[in-house]
Amino acid sequence: MIREIFFQRLQAYSSRGGTDMAGWGRTNKQSADEAKERLKLVLIHDRTDLTQEELAVMKNELLAVISQHVEIDPDGVRITMKQEGREQKLTADIPLKTTRRRKLG
Repeated sequence: MIREIFFQRLQAYSSRGGTDMAGWGRTNKQSADEAKERLKLVLIHDRTDLTQEELAVMKNELLAVISQHVEIDPDGVRITMKQEGREQKLTADIPLKTTRRRKLG
C-alpha cells in the first residue's frame, strides 16, 4: 500500500513541475530533500485516512465550485497536504485565468 502511494505521489510530483528522473542525481542534498518530501507526503496520507480516490473527488468538487465563480487554469492546480505541528493542512493553489463579472440585480 505504501509503495503504491509512494509511486502515485512521485508521478504527481513529477507531472506538476518537480524534477524528472534524469535530474535526480544532480546533488545528494537535493535528492535527499526530495526523498524527504515524498516520504512526508506518504506519512501525511496515511495519517489522514484519505485514499487517492477520495482526494481526487475532493479536488474535482473544489474545482467545480470555484469554476462557477471564476475561470481557473485546471492544468496549474496544485493540491497539497502537509503537517504543521499537530495539524494536517490541505492547501489548494488554484491559478485564475480571468475573473467573470457577476451581474448585479
